[in-house]
Amino acid sequence: MDDAAEPKGSLLLQDQLCFALYAASRSVVARYRPLLDALELTYPQYLVMLVLWEQRTASVRELGTALHLESSTLSPLLKRLEAGGLIRRRRRTDDERSVSVTLTDAGARLREKAEAVPLAIGEAMGLTPEQDATAKQLLRLLTANVNRA
Repeated sequence: MDDAAEPKGSLLLQDQLCFALYAASRSVVARYRPLLDALELTYPQYLVMLVLWEQRTASVRELGTALHLESSTLSPLLKRLEAGGLIRRRRRTDDERSVSVTLTDAGARLREKAEAVPLAIGEAMGLTPEQDATAKQLLRLLTANVNRA
């Protein structure tokens, strides 16, 4: 087979989509840090709270699915959120293998303080609404494609 017929990938750092994603992710998460420090949340804890602010209650399995996290990663996060009085974990009576996670009143109240976070992050990103929508659409497509591969 002719070497010219084989596609060759670039090994230049600037040509790597994975590095662009990595650098963007690190920058965005770093921008979240001071905003979330004020809420006494880490970024992964904030993601859990986002799901619970939307749904009020979710199983550990549902949280893992929504956040693309294993229960072994979620368990310590949930333990800290519970110790902070923001959530309650209970074994379901109808299925003892399943743990239900529910917002406490304090967790629900924290939502008001968190409402400024997406606005500040959106401002820092400096994207138009159309660019924001396109970026999310492409990243969701990329995630789905890689997960299928």
